[in-house]
Amino acid sequence: MYRRNAWILHAVLITTVVIVAFPILFAVIKATQTRVDVLSPSLIPGTQFVENVRNVFLNANLLVFMRNSFIAAVAVTVGKTTLSLMAGMALVYFRFPFKRVVFGLILLTLMIPIQVLVVPLFDVISLQPPQTFAEWWAWISRPDRILFQPAEYGFGWANTYAALIVPFLASATGTFLFRQHFMAIPSSLADAARIDGATPWQFLRRILIPMSWNTIGALAVIEFVYVWNQYLWPKVIIRREELQVVQVGLNLIIGTGEGVEWGYVMAGATLSLVPPLLVFMLLQEQFMRGFALSGGK
Repeated sequence: MYRRNAWILHAVLITTVVIVAFPILFAVIKATQTRVDVLSPSLIPGTQFVENVRNVFLNANLLVFMRNSFIAAVAVTVGKTTLSLMAGMALVYFRFPFKRVVFGLILLTLMIPIQVLVVPLFDVISLQPPQTFAEWWAWISRPDRILFQPAEYGFGWANTYAALIVPFLASATGTFLFRQHFMAIPSSLADAARIDGATPWQFLRRILIPMSWNTIGALAVIEFVYVWNQYLWPKVIIRREELQVVQVGLNLIIGTGEGVEWGYVMAGATLSLVPPLLVFMLLQEQFMRGFALSGGK
């Protein structure tokens, strides 16, 4: 009876895995087929994978798109993890007025959809900053214009890496994750470090970071995959093809040449899965432990 139930359970699990993984398997198979076969219902692997990969790299600039995504993803992951680490430490170990209110406001940002922020964020990032001191002073001396009128000036970062990186360095999710993690660490460690004369930086570097590698790894995986898969914001703020990211680049590949080269597209989609998959495989243990620890607090 137990063996029969076990076979049924395994059959259900295998079927579920096949259904979930079918889009990836479909893309891999189609990436190996010719232009004629890729439009057919055939799911027999072909022999054109190397040719499709070569064409998507040479003719569709996939390597440039992946490079841009990798730079943005690594920069955001490192910057966001660092800032979240320090913000979580400040919310737990530092005393300052209205600390609970500040933490509540940080959590409140989680309720704002990114689509709502696209237009004002686009204005702030794309508009040019004041060119002279007189313009800057005329603007800054009128707080009512800053608070209640549309933005007049911005950072002038359109079509730059800064536009892809800086708006995503702050993270309410990361701050919350590290705050909960630090609250589970015995306060006696902070007291002992203070008695020994350790500075806050030494306490962070020698005690908190070594005890937080699992949480750091979990956040790093989440942020790398999130930035790598971004489409809407890069599509809006980047107009130069040589600075575009891989998800938008795949959409550009569809429009290259005479007709749609779906073999190229499928090959590009398959290759775009490799970097986040490698990051997850490298940090899989820390990712699982980080969320296991968070769930047990």
